[in-house]
Amino acid sequence: MDMTHAEKVSTTLPRRIEEATGRGGTVTFLMGDRSDPVPWAQVHDEARAIAGALQALGIGPGSHVALLGPTTRKLVTALQATWLAGATVVVLPLPMRLGSIDEFVSQTRTRIHNADISLVLIDPELAAFVEPVAGDPPFVSLDALGTGAFSAPTIDPESLAVLQFTSGSTTDPKGVTLPHRTILANLDAAAIAAALDPDNDVLVSWLPIYHDMGLIGLLTLPMISGTDLVLAAPQDFLAAPGRWMEWMSEFGGTATAGPNFSWSLATRGLKRSEQLDLSRFRLALNGAEPVDPKTVANFVAAGARHGLRPEAIFPAFGMAELAIAGAFPPPGRGLVIDEVDRTALELDRYAAPAKEGNDARSLARLGKPVPGLEFRICDPATGEVLREREVGELEIRGTSVTPGYYKRPDVNADLFHVDAGDAPGDGWLRTGDLSYLVEGELVVCGRIKDVINVGGRKVFPEDIERAVAEVDGVRAGNVIAFGVEGRSGRDAMVVVAETKADDPAPVKTAVAQRVQDAVGMPASDVVLVTAGTLPKTSSGKLQRSLCRTRYLERELQPA
Repeated sequence: MDMTHAEKVSTTLPRRIEEATGRGGTVTFLMGDRSDPVPWAQVHDEARAIAGALQALGIGPGSHVALLGPTTRKLVTALQATWLAGATVVVLPLPMRLGSIDEFVSQTRTRIHNADISLVLIDPELAAFVEPVAGDPPFVSLDALGTGAFSAPTIDPESLAVLQFTSGSTTDPKGVTLPHRTILANLDAAAIAAALDPDNDVLVSWLPIYHDMGLIGLLTLPMISGTDLVLAAPQDFLAAPGRWMEWMSEFGGTATAGPNFSWSLATRGLKRSEQLDLSRFRLALNGAEPVDPKTVANFVAAGARHGLRPEAIFPAFGMAELAIAGAFPPPGRGLVIDEVDRTALELDRYAAPAKEGNDARSLARLGKPVPGLEFRICDPATGEVLREREVGELEIRGTSVTPGYYKRPDVNADLFHVDAGDAPGDGWLRTGDLSYLVEGELVVCGRIKDVINVGGRKVFPEDIERAVAEVDGVRAGNVIAFGVEGRSGRDAMVVVAETKADDPAPVKTAVAQRVQDAVGMPASDVVLVTAGTLPKTSSGKLQRSLCRTRYLERELQPA
């Protein structure tokens, strides 16, 4: 007998995981060219045995267990086992580049101590890099964990299920607290909004499990619903991006997700691939940052000969502070663009529909809030609620909003906008996203902290970065634009881009011209750096604030 929605959100992840095993779904682990299909029911049986071993180590409700390792069957099983034991899951990020091992070790130790970790489960391949020191919790290799007799504990739906570190901060990471109730409310809402069909859908993911979309959206959702999942490691995708769409074809994938840069890589793969079958592909979710319409158009064009339908494009909005899902468009609608007047947007913070002949900015409509959430747009300075098409800060209230950051009262004090008369816990989450609503649908313009104020205009760095990425000699997806204080006290624009060109001088000249053409004003400085040196988050997103700091401190290495 199916549970009602109220019963679902009042329960816990272990209960939903156990119930989902009756559906007969499978998770297929991909390792290079090999595949290992395992029924969810078998994963659950193995996880129960590992949970028994965790209990023998003193792990239970109130414990925080860190997991550190690449995407493997043993990591996923240990993750589920942690929930079954009643403990909190903390998946730690992996290094983005081999050259950043020292930084990775330092950040890992910071997260371990900030999250009050009781036990670290580590892949043996990483054990040599991150060794315990005095004051650390116990480290146990995933290979040496063993099994034991399991006794299901009583778990409070309000207890902490996941402590998810935000990817944007490296020196001072914040842990988003996500109780069982919050995660289930969000995943149930996402399943409704995306029309998930566990009997027919096949999800495909290569996203890092330490990222909210990889952990919550594309691993936990099929785990609690019994939906088939094909799971690869990020390094397998990055080593050969063409594999992604090959996996969709081979396994009859219906839904997947990735950020802008991954769709660009997928497009290149599609152009080189022999005939694939993407006819079952119904949800191509892009929600990691403002969606680039040109990237989408190129992907659709490259996929057409493989049976990809434009209606499969699914531009969405999500964030760790909501578990994952924020706004979804109607499935099967495809990309819908709102063309707005660039001048009105930058000068007046109003998204006026563009008139023919005017300079326009193309922004994706991301749909309406998933069930259980409410959106509003407020003036960031005054808190005044704005009207349709007036641009301000997106604020969110509802069933799947985080209670706050773990042990960060300094940050939590400003995280919520509390109206007069609001009961405790009824505040609106301040997202930091500059957005507007049109016909009840969300449109995101960019991050408030990243907007460049130049000559009374508020220039969005994404516009500059996308334009510069098209310059010959510039590595696509490896451009950062930011503002610095100029002589007049106003921001001046700086552009930093990676290049592999033997002679960077003509590339620099072309970049400067492209900036002028794109936004109608010059950059105060253009810096070309060697490939692989721009700072990125653990999820692969470029870090504008850290790049700005390195620029000001003259730490960038020119090409």
